[in-house]
Amino acid sequence: KTLKSKILIVEDYSIVARDIKERLEHMDYNVLDIVSNGEDAIRRSNETKPDVVLMDVVLKGDLDGIKTAQKIQAHNNVPIIYITAYYDNKTLKRAATTLPSGFILKPFDDVGLDTSIQLALYKQQHMEELKSNSN
Repeated sequence: KTLKSKILIVEDYSIVARDIKERLEHMDYNVLDIVSNGEDAIRRSNETKPDVVLMDVVLKGDLDGIKTAQKIQAHNNVPIIYITAYYDNKTLKRAATTLPSGFILKPFDDVGLDTSIQLALYKQQHMEELKSNSN
């Protein structure tokens, strides 16, 4: 049996976060934690080393999801998948600067969520293999 992929959820609405957690656990993922702001997301990402971070774009506090993702990626090579109800070209362009592994609009279905996570994990594994082969 393969190890469950570890996921950190960054979502400031607790009811939405719990829904995502339940869906992920039903899909057999290991949810490491749910955090609601950028500072906690950075700290928990450093502590828990998730395989994927599901990041809401809009967060409470000084750091939005995109700034938070930039700070997480400065320390950890972890795929970020944005989940948001807010979509506009300015937000998409800002998010694109972090080279996210996915951008999911709420409301979303389980298949779309699972597919995005699987692709992010596959891409990450492939990039690590390429890196280790070049050394």
